[in-house]
Amino acid sequence: MLRRTLPAAFLLVLSQPLLAAQQTLFNFVRPTSVVNVATEDASLPQYNAEQTAEGEVLRRVVFNPVQRPSLRMSPQSGLWDWSAQKTLTLRLQSGMDWALTLNVTVQSADGKTLTSRIDLPAGPAQTVVIPLQAASPLSQGMRAGPPMPWTYEGQRLIVASSSGELDLSQVSAISLSMNQPNVAQSVLIERINVQDDERPQQAAYSQLIDGYGQYSRGRWPEKVASDEQLKAAAGKEQQQLKSWLAEREKQPLDRFGGWTGGQTFDAKGFFRTVKRDGRWYLVTPEGHPFYSLGVNAVNDEPGRTYVAGRESMFSDLPKADSPLAAFYGEGNNNDGNASSKGRNFNQGRWFDFYAANLERAYGKPCPTPTADAKPCPPPVLDTARWQAHTLDRLQAWGFNTLGNWSESSLEQAERVPYTLPLAIVGDYASISTGMDWWGAMPDPFDPRFAMATERAVAIAARDHRDDPFLIGYFADNELAWAAPGDDPKSRYGLAYGTLRLTTDVPAKRAFLKQLRDKYRNQEGLSKAWGIQLTAWELMEDPGFEAPLPSAEHPQIEEDFKHFQRSFADAYFKTISDALKWHAPNHLLLGGRFAVTTPEAVAACAQYCDVLSFNFYTPKPQDGYDFARLRELDKPVLVSEFHFGSRDRGPFWPGPMEVAREEDRGPAYAAFLKAALEEPAIVGVHWFQFFDQPASGRLLDGENGHFGLVGITDVPYQGFIEQVRKANLQVGKQIVGVAHKPEAEPANK
Repeated sequence: MLRRTLPAAFLLVLSQPLLAAQQTLFNFVRPTSVVNVATEDASLPQYNAEQTAEGEVLRRVVFNPVQRPSLRMSPQSGLWDWSAQKTLTLRLQSGMDWALTLNVTVQSADGKTLTSRIDLPAGPAQTVVIPLQAASPLSQGMRAGPPMPWTYEGQRLIVASSSGELDLSQVSAISLSMNQPNVAQSVLIERINVQDDERPQQAAYSQLIDGYGQYSRGRWPEKVASDEQLKAAAGKEQQQLKSWLAEREKQPLDRFGGWTGGQTFDAKGFFRTVKRDGRWYLVTPEGHPFYSLGVNAVNDEPGRTYVAGRESMFSDLPKADSPLAAFYGEGNNNDGNASSKGRNFNQGRWFDFYAANLERAYGKPCPTPTADAKPCPPPVLDTARWQAHTLDRLQAWGFNTLGNWSESSLEQAERVPYTLPLAIVGDYASISTGMDWWGAMPDPFDPRFAMATERAVAIAARDHRDDPFLIGYFADNELAWAAPGDDPKSRYGLAYGTLRLTTDVPAKRAFLKQLRDKYRNQEGLSKAWGIQLTAWELMEDPGFEAPLPSAEHPQIEEDFKHFQRSFADAYFKTISDALKWHAPNHLLLGGRFAVTTPEAVAACAQYCDVLSFNFYTPKPQDGYDFARLRELDKPVLVSEFHFGSRDRGPFWPGPMEVAREEDRGPAYAAFLKAALEEPAIVGVHWFQFFDQPASGRLLDGENGHFGLVGITDVPYQGFIEQVRKANLQVGKQIVGVAHKPEAEPANK
C-alpha cells in the first residue's frame, strides 16, 4: 500500500458552483490544503493535471489490474461532519476510450458504510451525484432507473444509487475502487464535494413519463408523438398482418398448429408427448408433430403502473373529467415477498397507459354534444377487437402457443393452443431457503398443502377438462428450491431452512424422522456429522444450525440430498395425483424452474410429463447441464427466455441484455436454433408479449424492454420480422419424413 500526505499545494479549495451552495472536500487540480490519501494498487502520477479535449482540467488516477485497486481519502485530523448535507458529488471522466465501472464507498467512524456503483461512460467529464441516504430506482417504484448521464441546469449529471447507511456526523473516509480491472484503468478527477441540495435526484425522476407512458427524454423509431401517429401505425400493421396471415393459410398445418405432410402419430384427441428416433415431440390431438412456440403474458393489462404519490413523475396524466380517466384503478402489491423489498410506491392509484393508447388508436370519437344529447359513456376496452387482433398477430408472427398468464378470452377462441398455471394458495406451512423471491417454499408434508392443491387443481380444471386446445398445466412458477449461489448454504438452503424451524412445521418433523430412522440416536448422528449433539431434543429447537458438508463427513451432504429429494417427491406427487384425478387428459408441464437443485429436477422428471425451465441465457444449453437432463429422459420446455436492450424506452433490459434493439432478433434466432439442436426440447416460450411500463409494473416494479410490442401497442417491426423468419424455419426441422403409425408408447 502506498500512503501519501498531500502538501499544501494540493487540496481543499472552493471550486465553481455546481448546482447550489456546496463544500469542496477535495480539489485535485487547485490544491491548497492537506489531506491524507492512501492508495492500494493505484497511483497518482507525479505530473501536472491534464487538459481534456473539452478544455477541462483534471488529474489522472491509475487503477492497476489486481483484485481491488483503490484510492482512499480521509481528513488530516478528526472527522467530517456532514449532518446538514444531502449528496456527495464527484467531477469525473473515464480516462480510457471505453466506459468504466467505479465503486465509491463512504465510511463513518462507527464502521457503517454507504456504497455506490458508478457506470462512467466514455467521453467528456460528468458530475456524479450520490445520495447520502440509501436511494435506488426501487425507492422510486421501479426496477431500473432512467439512462444516465442527463443534462440538468446545463451540466451532464449521473444520479447514482446508494446502499447502506452512515452516521453523517462522523464521516471518516471516502474510497474509490475498481473490481478486478483486466488492464490498468485510468479515471480523471477534478473535485469531490458535499452539498445540501436534493434537487438533482428529484429532478432525475421528474416528468420522466409522457402521456403515452413512454420515456419522455428518449428518442427511438417507434416512439409515438401524437394520436394520429398511433392511428396510422395501426392501419399500416393491419395491411401487413393480412398479407402474413394469407401466407400462413398456405402452410401445411392442422387446426392446432401441428405440421402435416410429414411424420404422423396416433391421434388421441389431446396433446401428449412421444419420443421417436431419439427425439422428443409434442403431438397435437390430431396426431401431428408440434413444436411449442409460445409467448408469455399475452393479456390486456401490461400498461398498469402506480401513480399515487409520484404524480410528478408523469407529465400528462388524465384529469378527472377526461374520458381517459376511465383507465385509473386501485391496487395493492405490498405483499412482503423479497421481490417487493425496498420498493416504494407499490399500492394505491394506478393508471393503465396501454388501455388508454388503445382508446386513442381505436376508440370511436364522441359526437359533439347538443342541448338534448346524453353525455358519452366512459370508454371501455373493446375486448373482441383486441382478442382478434392479438391472435392475428401471434399467428402471423409464427407463434402457436399462448404461454403462462395469458388472457382467458384468447383461449376460448380455439385458434391457438394454450397453457395454464397452477397457483396453489393456502394456509399451509412454508420454509425459507434464503431467496424467497416470490415467497417461501410450500411445505408438501403439511396436509393443508394437499388440500390447497386439490382445490387449486379442481378450480383450474373445471372449465378446461375436455378442451383439446389446452396443452397442460405448470406447477406454480420459479419456486425457491435453493438460494442463489454455489456455496453449501445456498445449494442446500431447503435443508438448512427446514432445520432452523420449530417442530410444528411438518417438513421439519419429516426431516428429523429421516435422521432418527437412519442414526437411531444423537450419538450416531454426532459421529456422522462431526458434531457434539448432547441430546436429540436440541435439533428440535428453533434456529438449529446444521454443519457444513465436508469431505471428512460425507453423510451430511448425503442426508441433505435425501431430504431435499423426499421434499420434492412429496411436492410433485401431490400435484400429479390431483391432476390425474381432475384433468387426466392434460400434461403436467413441470415447475418452471429458475434457481433449482438436482433433487427437484429429478423428482419433477418422475412425476411430471415435461420438465420446464426459465432460461435467461444466450442459448438453452447455457442454462442447465443437458447431459444430466438426457439421463432423466424427459421432454423439456423452455418456459421463459428473452433478450432486451436499453434503447426503446423502458429502462431495464431484463436478465439477458443485448447492446441494441437490432441485436434482439439475431439473439432470438440463435436461441431457437440452439433449442432445435437439442432433441429433448419440445418448445420455447418468449417472455413477454408487451414491454413493461417504464415506470414499473404493478407486481414488483419491473420495467423491462423485451416485448414484441410497446406500451403504445406499436410492434417493434425489425424485431418482429426476424422473429417471424426464425419461427417459420421450425417446421422444416420438426416435420420429418413420413412414418408408419407409432410403435413406441407415448408418455401421455
